Amino acid sequence: MTDGEQSYVEGHDRDDDTPLGGYAALATTFAAGAAVFAVTARRRGLRLPDTVPAWDVALLGAATFKVSRLLTKDKVTSFLRAPFTHRERESNANEVMDAPRGSGLRRAVGDLVSCPFCTSTWVAGGLVGTYAVAPRAVRLLCAGLSAVVLSDWLQYAWSVTEQKAEG
Repeated sequence: MTDGEQSYVEGHDRDDDTPLGGYAALATTFAAGAAVFAVTARRRGLRLPDTVPAWDVALLGAATFKVSRLLTKDKVTSFLRAPFTHRERESNANEVMDAPRGSGLRRAVGDLVSCPFCTSTWVAGGLVGTYAVAPRAVRLLCAGLSAVVLSDWLQYAWSVTEQKAEG
């Protein structure tokens, strides 16, 4: 880059390995999915709820948390992340720390599938879209996932109690 040239994108330069194009592709995919849902719902005459009860928001939130952790940190779902990530280290409670690999779209997907915060937006979008179509089924699914969240916390509490009893 010459002295007179502006940066590629403000805050980034051409040598930066941040996969901005990949991120743009993912954001476009998410937005397109939301648009397809909205258009399909409108064409089919789906009446969206005027409000979502606080209890349903809590269930959706807990389920989003759990699914995001399962997809991004669980050993058993490593096969989903493997094409886009590599293992950095094992963590507590059978969770793993994966890091993105590659460049471009592959790296962007690796960033997405190794980050529970990033993945949660996609999970919430799917759950909320399905909630709009089949609220009773999603409540049941979210209740089950919320039970797993509660179980996880109880497992941690039990482990702490057990360690204190031994110490």
